[in-house]
Amino acid sequence: MDRIKVLIVTSSLGGGGAERSAALLSILLADAGYQVHIASVLDDIQYDYKGELLNLGALKKADDSKLGRLNRLLVLRNYLRKHDFDWVIDNRTRTVTWSEWIIARWIYPARKTIWVVRNFKISDYFPANAALARRIYRKAPYIVAVSEEAAENVRKTFGYRNVVTIYNPAANDAILAMAAEAQIPGKFILSYGRLHDESKNLSLLIDSYAKSSLPERQILLYIMGDGADLEMLRQRAAAVRLSDRIVFIPKQQNPFPYVKSALFTVLSSRYEGFPRVVIESLAIGTPVVSVDCSSGPKEIIQHEKNGLLVENDNPDALAHAMDRLAEDHNLYHICKANAQKSIAHLSPENILKEWNSILKK
Repeated sequence: MDRIKVLIVTSSLGGGGAERSAALLSILLADAGYQVHIASVLDDIQYDYKGELLNLGALKKADDSKLGRLNRLLVLRNYLRKHDFDWVIDNRTRTVTWSEWIIARWIYPARKTIWVVRNFKISDYFPANAALARRIYRKAPYIVAVSEEAAENVRKTFGYRNVVTIYNPAANDAILAMAAEAQIPGKFILSYGRLHDESKNLSLLIDSYAKSSLPERQILLYIMGDGADLEMLRQRAAAVRLSDRIVFIPKQQNPFPYVKSALFTVLSSRYEGFPRVVIESLAIGTPVVSVDCSSGPKEIIQHEKNGLLVENDNPDALAHAMDRLAEDHNLYHICKANAQKSIAHLSPENILKEWNSILKK
């Protein structure tokens, strides 16, 4: 029997949780016997992946003119025709309406394309005009959202009936092995990801940490990642007079020893999809303090069982949660003991079954 041929299209294979999830999906499907290809829009290849790579980003680097963009679209179209894929899984953000119209109508095979929504902020994936969005994606067999809340948001906004939820898988064995590569000394809590305050709301994290007892208890705040808001966040740390307690660490190829060594991790985002940092932390055995943003955390965090879930945009509530998990040793040990088993349903094996249910129809 011929193997099912799948093309995964992603913005890159580096950067953030959405891109890591695309890389993990390639490994998941390749290990299950699918013939996997990956098209990366940007020349940013950092994460492990499996399959044949079409690096459109290398072409973009060579020629980023309008003519160069047209050439990349033709290269992608010819690649699709050459390989005659059974499925195209598009993981990109899709914000330029005219470009997405071209891709959906003339590049991709409409009835073989699965559009993935990896964030509650659906304006990153669909045109603001609902009628136009329905027209562009009307022939899609599936729209896959990574959380139930995001899926319902898509259904209510656009009236699609072909929306299904498939969660991101938890850490695989490779990530657990990476976490064991080193032990990071000291007492600290950790936030990691892109330094993009509009979405990640690290200002809230800094303000909440300043209100907590953690600085006095010599428990540092590590903020790991790269991004345009680094200097602004440094200035905010200085403004609350905690430059000696808030440590900014550049993005790491392997962040997982930090995750494993942290007392707990913290998510302070304004919005998410199904945050990888939360499921990675729990998979490694580290509890999480998270704000109840849309979407994802409430579908992962079991309050006082594997972490704490608090009201968003409330620095007092977030500070109190940090204090509780740092001071209440019984609560901490309960959350730590439950961390890994609390996401057993997100095992790669279980998530593969969900993908098989649509890819093998």
